Amino acid sequence: MDRCLTDHSRIGTIRVPFWRADIAMSKVKQAQEATTQAVSADLLQDQSALDDFFMGFALNEARRAQDAGEVPIGAVVVIDKQIVGSGHNQPIRLHDPTAHAEILALREAAQRIGNYRLTNATVYVTIEPCAMCAGAMVNARVQRLVYGAADLRAGGVETVFQICTNSSLNHRVDVISGVQADAGRELMQSFFKQRRKPQPEALSGSTE
Repeated sequence: MDRCLTDHSRIGTIRVPFWRADIAMSKVKQAQEATTQAVSADLLQDQSALDDFFMGFALNEARRAQDAGEVPIGAVVVIDKQIVGSGHNQPIRLHDPTAHAEILALREAAQRIGNYRLTNATVYVTIEPCAMCAGAMVNARVQRLVYGAADLRAGGVETVFQICTNSSLNHRVDVISGVQADAGRELMQSFFKQRRKPQPEALSGSTE
C-alpha cells in the first residue's frame, strides 16, 4: 500500500503519494541551492572583493595586538576560502622574538591541516612581512601573499628585500600588495604616535 499525505485543509481528502511530495521538496531544495551557489560564485569570482574580505580579518587581528600593547600587525591564512590560521604580533607577551603575526598564523594553519607545506594557502597580512616572515612563507610553499601597507624600513617582500619572488630560491610566492593599505598604515601610525607621547609621570617629574 502506498504511503500517502492527507490534506484536511479542504473539504474531503486529497491523497498525495509520498514519492511525489519527495520530488517536489527535492526541486525546492535544488532551486535554493542553485541560488546560493550563484550568489557565492559571483562573490568568489571577484578576487579583489575576496581579498578585501579576508584582509578585514587580518585587520581585526592587528587591533588585538594594539589592544595588548604590541605592534599592530595581524595575519590570517586561508585555504579553500576558509581561515585555517590567524595571529597577531605577540613577541612581548610570549617572550619570543619570532612571534610575529605571520609566524603564529602559519604555525596554527600547519597544525590544523597536519602538514608543514601550505601549498594552497593565501596569507593575508596588514603590513609587508619582514625577511624572517617572508622566508617562512617560502619554506611553507605558500601560494599567495596579500599584504596591505609597505614597510619602508624592513620590508622583506618588495621594499627592501625581494625574498618571496627571488629566482634563486626553490619556491616563489605570488604577491599582491596595497589591499586596505590605508587601514593597516593608520593602525601603525596611531600606535607609534601614542607611544611617542610623553607619559604623565614624565610630565610631572615623578620618579615613582
